[in-house]
Amino acid sequence: MDVTHDMAGSLRIDILTLFPEMFAGVLQSSILDRAVQSDLAEYHLHNIRDWSTDKHRTVDDRPFGGGPGMVMMCQPLFDCVQAVERQDERPARRILLTPQGKPLDQSQVETLAQDDRLLLIAGRYEGVDERVIETLAPLEISLGDFVLSGGELPAMMLIDAVIRLRPGVLGHADSADEDSFSQRDFPGYEGKRLLDCPHYTRPRIWKDQAVPEVLLSGDHEAVAQWRMNKMIERTKQRRPDLLKDRDP
Repeated sequence: MDVTHDMAGSLRIDILTLFPEMFAGVLQSSILDRAVQSDLAEYHLHNIRDWSTDKHRTVDDRPFGGGPGMVMMCQPLFDCVQAVERQDERPARRILLTPQGKPLDQSQVETLAQDDRLLLIAGRYEGVDERVIETLAPLEISLGDFVLSGGELPAMMLIDAVIRLRPGVLGHADSADEDSFSQRDFPGYEGKRLLDCPHYTRPRIWKDQAVPEVLLSGDHEAVAQWRMNKMIERTKQRRPDLLKDRDP
């Protein structure tokens, strides 16, 4: 399945997977679909099995040295990457989603969002033959210190995180800048990535809990100060590690 519109000026994302059917609902919904309709993104799904050379479409085999599980073979994945990269003249940044990769953070997402083309490899089984990893030399990314059945869900999460940072994708120009982990320029916290502040909407009182009065005051400077204070307070309470490099 390809999800494209007018491809000029868009971010191309190629997804290499054994289960392309997993992506349909995600890529065709909400912000990710809006990006396609606005000519800001295009998604191309590729089934790695299509590059297997035997009649059984084999893509995995038992590991040398014994042990449980199966390992993804070199040939189908390598041939798939080579063929897919030839489909577009833009150079692709290769990314392997793996629990052994570097943990993804907002800084890395911001870097990836500046690329013109990403090629995401969703691993499966016990992993991928190390030789093809060394040959392809992808950027290895992890979504956290836990193990999933494959790289498809991490790939979806990475796509969502990247696409929302592309100019024009979100409805409000400042929406992404106000997210958690976005860099701040608060005095004493310049360049730090803080958690977002609490948010409220109607009704003003719910189950005897009132919206903070400052948010109803109409005083934009006071609101901005309250939000800054809450970001710092919440980060200190929940993610002090984000502030660990700050001078005492």
